[in-house]
Amino acid sequence: MLAKPLLAVNNLYWQVQSKDILKNISFSVETGEFIGVIGTNGSGKTSLLRALYRYTKPTTGHILLQDRDIWRRSASEVAKHIAVVTQTPSALPYLVYDVVAMGLTPHKKLFEGESFQDKELIDTALEQVDLTAFATHQFDTLSGGEQQRALIARAIVQQSQLLIMDEPTNHLDVHYQIDILNRVKKLGKTVIASLHDLNIASAFCDKLILLNHGEIIAYGTPEEVLTQQLISEIYQVQLTVTQHPIHHNPYLMFHYQAGSCQK
Repeated sequence: MLAKPLLAVNNLYWQVQSKDILKNISFSVETGEFIGVIGTNGSGKTSLLRALYRYTKPTTGHILLQDRDIWRRSASEVAKHIAVVTQTPSALPYLVYDVVAMGLTPHKKLFEGESFQDKELIDTALEQVDLTAFATHQFDTLSGGEQQRALIARAIVQQSQLLIMDEPTNHLDVHYQIDILNRVKKLGKTVIASLHDLNIASAFCDKLILLNHGEIIAYGTPEEVLTQQLISEIYQVQLTVTQHPIHHNPYLMFHYQAGSCQK
């Protein structure tokens, strides 16, 4: 008997004022997979992720987590299984330790305090993202990369099976882009992340979902999705696709117009 996927999305549609934002979305995710969601601006990446973590209720269709519809569960129950790192965190006027401790919320009753085991979990999460020395710093004073690491630590404390990340590398320099995704990869969680950089997506993701106008155009391995024909058509660019010399997944070289910046 085949094991059921961790997450299954079936015939998902989301309409706003009769306009399709997401349409005919179906795919499944196996435990332990790192799934990248790619596509041009406005293709529906954030809308899809919001539906997956029970923020936006679809017009029709089903999102099954361990074979149970997430909209037939309470938000707090779903939060025990799905952790979220948003694209731009809201202003959080708290200490880094307290932000990380928020990951305990789905597991706590009202007014229930932290146990010794909880504090050990928080300390371990801070250590995993190299933020132990920043535990008593204000979250709002951290750099973008440090804030993302703190939010990943919060997700670790949440002890979820699935981690959903909306453009976690946005506005980060290349060092922090690689650092953040390496740390996430080492967690061993099932991950769904929207990503802008196609070469980063190729390097880190087991599978890619390519969206265009709210529809899935392709879903498969980087080799299956990052083809010259498909990417040039969707992104309206000229490129050459080769094999990366280290990780051997596709490497995209975009054709820039030489001489366009001449004085």
